[in-house]
Amino acid sequence: MGIKSNSVLASYFNRFGATGKDAVDSAPVPVYTEATGGVISDYSDPGPGKHYRAHVFTSSGTFAVSQVGDGDSGGPATVEYLVIAGGGGGGCGGGGNAGGGGGAGGLRTNLSGHPLTGSALPVSVASYTVTVGAGGAGAINNSGGNVSPGVDSYFGPPSAPEGITSAGGGNGGGTPPAGSTTGGSGGGGGGSTPYGGAAGNTPPSSPSQGNAGGGGYNTGVFVGGGGGGAGGRGFSSNPSDPNPGSANGGLGVQVAIAGLAADTTGVGALNPGPGQYQWFAGGGAGGSYDGPAGEGTGGVGGGGDGGNDGGSAATSGKPSTGSGGGGGGSSTYGGAGGGGVVIVRYERDSAASAAKATGGVISYYGGKTIHTFVNSGIFAATSAIPSAEVVIVAGGGGGGGEGTANQSASAGGGAGGYVEGSGLPFSPGSPVTITVGGGGSGGVASIRDQGASGGNSSVGAVTALGGGGGGGGGYPGSPEGIGVAGGSGGGGSGSGSSPTTGGGGAASPQPVPGDYTAYGNAGGAGVNVTGYPSGGGGGAGGAGLAGYPTAQSPALGGYGGVGKQLPATFRDPNSTVGAPGPGSGLYWVAGGGGGGSFNNPDGATVGPGGGPGGPYAGGAGSATVGPNESGASTHGSGSTGGGGSGAAIGVAPGGAYAGSPGGNGGSGIVLVTYPT
Repeated sequence: MGIKSNSVLASYFNRFGATGKDAVDSAPVPVYTEATGGVISDYSDPGPGKHYRAHVFTSSGTFAVSQVGDGDSGGPATVEYLVIAGGGGGGCGGGGNAGGGGGAGGLRTNLSGHPLTGSALPVSVASYTVTVGAGGAGAINNSGGNVSPGVDSYFGPPSAPEGITSAGGGNGGGTPPAGSTTGGSGGGGGGSTPYGGAAGNTPPSSPSQGNAGGGGYNTGVFVGGGGGGAGGRGFSSNPSDPNPGSANGGLGVQVAIAGLAADTTGVGALNPGPGQYQWFAGGGAGGSYDGPAGEGTGGVGGGGDGGNDGGSAATSGKPSTGSGGGGGGSSTYGGAGGGGVVIVRYERDSAASAAKATGGVISYYGGKTIHTFVNSGIFAATSAIPSAEVVIVAGGGGGGGEGTANQSASAGGGAGGYVEGSGLPFSPGSPVTITVGGGGSGGVASIRDQGASGGNSSVGAVTALGGGGGGGGGYPGSPEGIGVAGGSGGGGSGSGSSPTTGGGGAASPQPVPGDYTAYGNAGGAGVNVTGYPSGGGGGAGGAGLAGYPTAQSPALGGYGGVGKQLPATFRDPNSTVGAPGPGSGLYWVAGGGGGGSFNNPDGATVGPGGGPGGPYAGGAGSATVGPNESGASTHGSGSTGGGGSGAAIGVAPGGAYAGSPGGNGGSGIVLVTYPT
């Protein structure tokens, strides 16, 4: 055999070192998984020395895999997941009683090393369905009016049994027979003598996806039981309960799948103990009767606090954590459950670029670093940032509720206010508080209530106002039919004042510093004609349309106002932040909710959210579509600030009219970007 040249020998040994095999062919090129969908988080973990990409879904979408890791020289052919369902709504009592807390949505994960780890999940080049369950509504009376469990979440093939399903959390109980319900975690029992909590991990999964709720009890003051959490049972004032001692919600758990827990401040809830983020699925606390005397605190992970008859209202579960809502007292409502979340991650072949700040989930696109906050947190510059671009979107308003006593409809909620700025400096040593507003609850069924306004979002002192609630479906002349003002205003009900009920005016231009611009518009008016077409909520890019008569009788609800498309710097093609919008585009936020209408012909469309052709971020209006049918109201998309839809009166079995709740508004979002 001839002597090899130095260059050939060098090539040989280079390939031998890479493969450990005789160098006949070139060294294999490492192959890692590639996918799109959700909000992107790129980060490195110095412990194992690995690099990851996580996809965070706060609303339903698609995880599209274009390449799978080879499992040898590159990344594994499996993904790690966190699938959390919507939390259950809190109950409320009556006649000297109290409501139990809602149970957390079921939590399932296969994160390596986690106590709840399930089996590995292989993937192939395909599109995987992501369904993010909504939180349940809180109760409005001791008969359990309006209360509901959370909705299931799912990740997997579009129609195959091997996907991962987490069960919605059970709702809290009230006065019997308004009992708590089973779910991923069970709801807490109402505060009678005694009234047990419901079972968790229903349907069963291994490892368990949740725990039972605590029992209600009369300790001289009626106290509801805490809802179960992913990390433990709900608590109870009953000394004979399996988890006695208080009415606190069951503990959630930490699943650090979207970044390093101490630094990732835009996903999950903050544990006030160790000060770490990415806690999920806390149970809602039980409420109490006769003033502040026993109501509990929500379980760590985002559980809602209990309310009492001394004036403290129950609070809702934290958005995008799957936590349960707090239970109310005898005369106070229960809190809504928090919506779920799905997160998928896999190994990457290279380290993430060095960010100049901490906070939010961090990604890199077009030479820019992007910090995305889907929940509240802290943005802290570690190096001088002379010029950043910021978008602030508040929570959307809930659609109006629909009553039972008349043939009517309610209006769409207004989108959360939209504020953007550029050329903004951030300095090291000056952390900035980021607040992300939750969506407003839809108006209560049966009492023709206005939808609740969304929560404000802010970057420091700069605030985007929450969207206004839509008008409820009341009698002519009822004040509940008028939309509420907000970042964008709620629409007006078609069954309110004759001939029209005006939508709420938007608080725009709202006061912001000169480096920022605020956007928001008014809701549309309802029209008191046959069909009671209600107005759409306003959007960041346009006003909601009035309800309108058409050649097709009866009339239809108005479109929600069009939203706004995020600036080009945030349109990473790997990400699906925002929602689809006009012209087949993506990255749209802050669309108004569509208005509802009564007794539409079969097949008739109602007002879509976010403009014609939608729904785009905002929920689509509801309508009765036949003599014994009713369409369900729909929610604004999570992390878009979209308004919830209006509702239409339903028809219960036997032909009796049944009230319908309005759709919930979508939670807001905050984005910050600067040159990498």
